[in-house]
Amino acid sequence: MSRTTSLQHFSPSRNLLAMAICMATLTPALAEESSEAQDTSKPTTLELGATEIINTQLGSTTEGSSSYTTGAMSTATKLPLTLRETPQAVTVITRQRMDDQAMTSINDVVAATPGLFLNFANGPGRQAYSARGFDIDNLMYDGIPSGYSGVTVGAQPNLAMFDRVEVVRGATGLVTGAGNPSAAINLVRKRPLAEQSVTLTGAVGSWDDYRGEIDASSPLNDSGTLRGRVVASYRDANSFIDDVEEDHNLFYAVTEADLSEDTTLTLGFSHQKDKTNYFWGSSMIGLDGHHLDLPRSYNPGTDWENKDQEINTLFAEVRHRLANDWQLQVNASYAEQNALFSGSYQSRWVNNTLARTVYQSAHDENQAGVDAFVSGPFQAFGRTHELVMGASKRIYDMTTHNYSPYDTNWPINAGKPDFVHTGNDRAVTTQDGVYMTTRLSLADPLKLILGGRLDWYDYDNRDGEGDYKVTRNVTRYAGLIYDLDDHHSVYLSYSDIFTPQSEKDTSGTPVRPIVGKNYEIGIKGEYFDGALNASLALFRVDQENRAVQVFVPNCPQASCYEASGEIRSQGIDIELQGALTENWQVGGGYTYARTHTTKDDANPENVNQRFDTDMPEHLFKLTTSYRFQGALEKLRVGGNVSWQSRMYNDVDLADGGSYRLEQGGYAITDLMAGYRVNQNLDLQLNANNVFDRKYYSAIANSASYGGDSYGNPRNLMLTAKYSF
Repeated sequence: MSRTTSLQHFSPSRNLLAMAICMATLTPALAEESSEAQDTSKPTTLELGATEIINTQLGSTTEGSSSYTTGAMSTATKLPLTLRETPQAVTVITRQRMDDQAMTSINDVVAATPGLFLNFANGPGRQAYSARGFDIDNLMYDGIPSGYSGVTVGAQPNLAMFDRVEVVRGATGLVTGAGNPSAAINLVRKRPLAEQSVTLTGAVGSWDDYRGEIDASSPLNDSGTLRGRVVASYRDANSFIDDVEEDHNLFYAVTEADLSEDTTLTLGFSHQKDKTNYFWGSSMIGLDGHHLDLPRSYNPGTDWENKDQEINTLFAEVRHRLANDWQLQVNASYAEQNALFSGSYQSRWVNNTLARTVYQSAHDENQAGVDAFVSGPFQAFGRTHELVMGASKRIYDMTTHNYSPYDTNWPINAGKPDFVHTGNDRAVTTQDGVYMTTRLSLADPLKLILGGRLDWYDYDNRDGEGDYKVTRNVTRYAGLIYDLDDHHSVYLSYSDIFTPQSEKDTSGTPVRPIVGKNYEIGIKGEYFDGALNASLALFRVDQENRAVQVFVPNCPQASCYEASGEIRSQGIDIELQGALTENWQVGGGYTYARTHTTKDDANPENVNQRFDTDMPEHLFKLTTSYRFQGALEKLRVGGNVSWQSRMYNDVDLADGGSYRLEQGGYAITDLMAGYRVNQNLDLQLNANNVFDRKYYSAIANSASYGGDSYGNPRNLMLTAKYSF
């Protein structure tokens, strides 16, 4: 990858958007914790109008760039566009940002990404991810969608094997096919390096948290046309919760071969194994609906519980350069995941008496995907345009092994039930799609992106009734971008996505799919040849055709439904990511999203009410790091501030009344300091929740079962990295 060097001046008049967004994103954190206004508020060496930044032009790969942004991404449209050229709210969590924040799993990425919410409402080990008020039900790996549900299997990808994570908020049906109008999270794997490199990492943290990692890459022949890379990681950790243990293992191997000057083949394999004994049960609340304010170390589970997951993945990629700057790319992936869940949660299902609900299941999840497309420029009307045409196929095959008993009144202090296998359920979902995207150059400052996708979706219940399909579903995408000057663009865009439904109407036919429509208008800024990106967007998401039960005589099945329910999310999205100066990186943003019901014929009282009160409406996240110069050039410092507004649930009580259970708004502050001892050895200390804020990361919505989960108390992590 060729890179050029350029010199830019930081001028207030040319960078008004960046400074305005920076100030806007700082405001909520300063209001919440005024004592934290330190590193970013007094950079004494920065003089506006005089400071110069020498920047290396960024590419799409972020490893080794030391940057909090990237030069190009293709997750939104399949077109390799800069963040400024992409007409949606987008974030890239780079390798540098992962390392600075000592991230280890996708949970850490979601917690740090503006506009995304890490939700533990289903249990402390059954995490869900959401954006703009809707759950994220797909993760992508190198652009291939993979079904995700934190309630069932829900493995957390280990970040040791990824170069970056690209996030596009809003409806993303053009690239994912079916799903919710929330966000696309695309994890892009590391590739072999052109030169030999070995990095050994060791980390030790609070509560006996130990991690070791090796990352080795090298050419495998003299000409460098064959390259390989291996990453291995092991983590053994306890928790602030009594008797909780977890283990995480990863092995990743990838090789690249230049078959010719125009063709490159990539083959890879990963094996990930995760185990924990705390994943389902959360703490109870009182019968009166109040928090019990138990110690943070309290474990509501038992010593026999276990969540054991193992996933093996094979993937391949072929890139072939065609004539006239066209390119053919084919990606394929196959993953097998095996999981065993044995768990319980405290409950009061019978006579308000404290007992346990116990359950065991095993899951065999197989996912296969292939995506092939051609892309390149074409000439029309005296101008150069771009085109992408492709086809994809996805297969999701899930077998669930059921066990007995599934008991909702197991004695609170009884031992492990004698689970007996009772049978299996299997369902296979297939999705085939063809798509096309074009970027038309209408004028030098004006670009129009148009996209469309056609999907065939089939759900096959191999053990009974409930099959349904969607034929030739049309997904649309449109974006108009106008360059105001060399640094700023305004845009407006429309995107949608569909979600098939199994509920049936009065004729016994599945109701038509839910459609999520994302409308967005915004302004973006790009500075220092793309080293700093800023954006401000207004959005509205309408989710239509949600199944609503109707009561009619002679319904051909147990219940009849119609596609009439509607949900709306609307708000603002502000973000800043990249370099403020050559040595000062920043990434952060503020999101406001109000999600409410706009139509519900079965329950009209829900109209204009919040759709999910377990999600905060306001999110603010800021990460920064600064590398000193001169005598302190080996030292770097940084930190994170995250703030969210209140969550609440109206809990029904046994006496017929209700109680509003809340977790008020709160801010969490993390700090980081690093020291490069020499060219080989680097040390870093991360201190998280430094003010030891006590808060609930999830709250209960019923007095009948547990739902309160504490967030992590103050904790430390020391990391040593040796490279040669």
